[in-house]
Amino acid sequence: MTFTEQVQNKIDNKTKPLGALGDLEAIAKQLCLIQNTLSPEICEPHVVVFAGDHGIAKEGVSAYPQDVTWQMVMNFVSGGAAINVFCRQHELSLLVVDAGVNYEFPVDLPILSRKIARGTHSFSTQSAMSATQLEQALETGKKVVQGLAEAGCNLVGFGEMGIGNTASASMIISQLTGLPLSELTGRGTGLNDQQLAHKLAILQKAQALHGQVKTPLEVLRTFGGFEIAQMVGAMQEAAKRNMLILVDGFIASAAYLIAYEMDSTIAGSAIFCHLSHEQGHQKLLDYLSVQPLLGMNLRLGEGSGCALAFPLIKSAALFMNEMASFTDAGVSKA
Repeated sequence: MTFTEQVQNKIDNKTKPLGALGDLEAIAKQLCLIQNTLSPEICEPHVVVFAGDHGIAKEGVSAYPQDVTWQMVMNFVSGGAAINVFCRQHELSLLVVDAGVNYEFPVDLPILSRKIARGTHSFSTQSAMSATQLEQALETGKKVVQGLAEAGCNLVGFGEMGIGNTASASMIISQLTGLPLSELTGRGTGLNDQQLAHKLAILQKAQALHGQVKTPLEVLRTFGGFEIAQMVGAMQEAAKRNMLILVDGFIASAAYLIAYEMDSTIAGSAIFCHLSHEQGHQKLLDYLSVQPLLGMNLRLGEGSGCALAFPLIKSAALFMNEMASFTDAGVSKA
């Protein structure tokens, strides 16, 4: 019997009809295969929020000013954001990373300072970052996860904060999937119809300027943000270390897309936590042939969907370890 068959056999012999726990069974199986054990554990789970600013924000693609990025980072630090509330509720550790915020934070704040620069360039006129900056961001993201792994963490939820990053994500997804920007560009922080039309026009003009940039890293360098690039490196390292990757919404999924296009085996390590209300997320999930755990019309970011989905993953591990088998319970099988 192969190990995969052993895992399925253990699931099937729990005291329930075959398949009765539905998607929880698939999560449990995934956990077992990632950890190479019949008794999976969730250790030191973290949500990591990567924050960075985008030059494209100056083109009016967001309903909020760029200063909101650093202001929300301060809100994370003071414990007042949604992700703080949900992490406290579900006993998740929260790590905030300054990947490239256009602000100098006091050094004594509980923020992991990994700033590449104070925001990217505007891809409306030039590439968002240099090749050197991209390499630095990818390597930095990998080291963030290395630190977590060395501290015993085996599950990481990925979130972000950055005014303008839905514009960046739309460009990345369009370039790599071939889907038109008109199907991917959404309201982000709450644009009205006129503002949305302006955002789409800016992005289409940028796409025409740069042409069809095709390789994943060149797409990331041209249109990405430092927080997205660090997420890519972090996801790659998490997969390498057999950690479970929780993917949040639209922007985190764009980062995952880059990593996936570079090495599709990352799919075995990832769980998509929710279907974002942001236009284009369903299109991307269809492209990747994945099914999210939740559908709650969220479009907040911050890793909020990861924190909300976490109890389901915890339940999958617990039923594998604590639910009786037919033999243990003395219950007759069908």
